[in-house]
Amino acid sequence: MRALAIIATLLVSGTVCAYETDQFSNRLQPLEDSTQVLNERVNQSIADIAAHWRGDRDDSHFIDKIYFDIGGLHWVDKLESWAMKSPEVDRLATPRRESIYAGHPVWATRVAALFGVGPTIKVNGQLIGSDKLGHFLSQGRKFWRRWQRYDDEAQAAEQSAFTERALFGQLTTGSYSNADLVANFEGYRFYRSLFEDQVVPGKPAILAWREGHWVVQRPFDFADHVNAYWDEAINVNDFDALLHDHMRQRLQDFCTDFRAEPGAWSSQDEAALKQRYSELQ
Repeated sequence: MRALAIIATLLVSGTVCAYETDQFSNRLQPLEDSTQVLNERVNQSIADIAAHWRGDRDDSHFIDKIYFDIGGLHWVDKLESWAMKSPEVDRLATPRRESIYAGHPVWATRVAALFGVGPTIKVNGQLIGSDKLGHFLSQGRKFWRRWQRYDDEAQAAEQSAFTERALFGQLTTGSYSNADLVANFEGYRFYRSLFEDQVVPGKPAILAWREGHWVVQRPFDFADHVNAYWDEAINVNDFDALLHDHMRQRLQDFCTDFRAEPGAWSSQDEAALKQRYSELQ
């Protein structure tokens, strides 16, 4: 009853129009990598904002301009929405009835039962849900703002984890997405890397402030941020009590795919990634 009450509240409020994601189904199908076309969209946004800048340096305002250009106030960000529809982006579209959420009762799957499953795309050689682009831009911006306020990554990460347990995560979906938290954190690193050297090791800041103007001194690259921990079939969700047993049984259906190509289900950088995201809960 509690889960149904949550769904009813969200429907009445008009809050929900998001998607869950599924990197288990159709995992072994070939998929073109979309890193280059996504990079182009982000770099165009940065270049346009820098070229049309008026006034003094304001890092927060520059971030806001990126957010309103390719992020957005709605549940599905502009870049995410474009990636879900553009013919330039190759996708694995998994119908809800064929996804990992298929066959489960609506009170267990909640949002996925009502709105289906978003597509999977390939970025930097990794399979990720299109929703991770929204997490990167929108939740990453919120993470950056918390870091500005607290001057403490761990404290900012605590709030990020809270949102994943609440309305933007497990409360409405039954899934606590570890991959969402990684995308949030990498979005924060992106925003810092706009102005700070070595946030991306070995690279200067994307922007420099010179003689009253922004200068783009290197291109943005999703490859600096996307890794295997964005993939929910490798960095697996934690499922709540309503969903756990259903999902445990469903995921056993993929044992044949795992045996066929075990390397597709694991990361070669497991230890390094665990260390990198040790504060994210």
